[in-house]
Amino acid sequence: MVSIFSAPTRNLDIVTLHEILRLRQDVFVVEQECAYPDIDGRDLEPGTVQFWAGQGSVDATLRLLREDDGTERIGRVATARHARSQGLGAQLMEAAIAESRSSSIAINAQAHLEQWYGRFGFVRSGDDFLEDAIPHVPMTRTR
Repeated sequence: MVSIFSAPTRNLDIVTLHEILRLRQDVFVVEQECAYPDIDGRDLEPGTVQFWAGQGSVDATLRLLREDDGTERIGRVATARHARSQGLGAQLMEAAIAESRSSSIAINAQAHLEQWYGRFGFVRSGDDFLEDAIPHVPMTRTR
């Protein structure tokens, strides 16, 4: 049975934090070939909550950021290759949305996942853009 967890980054034990960062590196930097500064300082901001799923390991992850204007942002949504198509990302999205305290949640979705994020109530909120040579679309979910 896969479990869903969440905690502010500052409350994570070092092994869990390492596994979250390793998974993000494996998916975004290695698999998607995007050399970018994943460790961007936002994980340590007050209010940032990490979500992860797994069975004794981190098989999927995302983070929920609280912006200065009161909105929130979901990002760094990643699932290990071996754990895809098991619904872990969807479970994490539902958990993050339930945890949200804002009337508005933003995401920058990879364009090919626009319909997937639409399942959770996100709608396009701007024009397509490139981020690390990957087409993205801004999306917002409002209550």
